[in-house]
Amino acid sequence: MTRPDLCLDFANTRYWRGQAAPTETLNEPADLSTWAKVPRLPSTREFDQAIALREMLYRLFDAQAQGKPAPPRDLEALNQALAHAPGRKTLKRGRTGYEWEVDAKSGTALALLAPVLWSAGDLLAGARLDRVRRCANPECGWLFLDDSRAGKRRWCSMSACGNRAKARRHYHKSKEEDA
Repeated sequence: MTRPDLCLDFANTRYWRGQAAPTETLNEPADLSTWAKVPRLPSTREFDQAIALREMLYRLFDAQAQGKPAPPRDLEALNQALAHAPGRKTLKRGRTGYEWEVDAKSGTALALLAPVLWSAGDLLAGARLDRVRRCANPECGWLFLDDSRAGKRRWCSMSACGNRAKARRHYHKSKEEDA
């Protein structure tokens, strides 16, 4: 089975989306090749298609995290991408278990990102969709699956945004006490 949050990991290759200049980790085709762990370098056209797919996935899951309906054009775009992506037909033994083999030789971003697309479809159709969250830090915008027992996780991570929020609250509280 494809990791259910692989699509969120891909959407998060652009982060700090709430800032004027978000951080982009996929700046060129070689970055995409490295992220997808494939030796073949995607063309500029494939790279542009992959970035468009990433943004579509972000909008879909961000809407879900906010309790809003997904934009119909994005769901249609995901269905189109899934229809043209290679199918899951062959399993192979990997380092940590079994994995789906993809014919990445077909020369498209859809082949390169097939596991991401499958992950998105599985997550949207699965029982964990209500666990998709967006970091409560408005500058962050990171998407994640809330696997906490209570289902109340607010931050992408405590070491990043959670600690920042705690420090900010403490600062404002101490300022109020000093006044």
